[in-house]
Amino acid sequence: MNSKPNFETLFKQFTESLPTGVLELHRDLEKNLRMGMEATFKQMNLVTREEFEVQSAVLARTRARLEALEAQVAALESKILPKSPASPPELSPPNAA
Repeated sequence: MNSKPNFETLFKQFTESLPTGVLELHRDLEKNLRMGMEATFKQMNLVTREEFEVQSAVLARTRARLEALEAQVAALESKILPKSPASPPELSPPNAA
């Protein structure tokens, strides 16, 4: 025979023995605390995990596209510009007479 009372049973008996005002106070406190936390989080401009993941994926695609475009520009520049830039012609100093 199990002599230890079940926790759920014990908890239920305890809460049922409390005055209804205490339980109502607990519910009100929980509701008000939840509303206050939600309002605070909203003011902090927090985003959900899902929104964060979506934006991270957009950023990764944008970075990949930027790298591809940079490589494309470098390839086009190498075709247009000479490979070893010639030194600019030196200017002779004006004749001082």
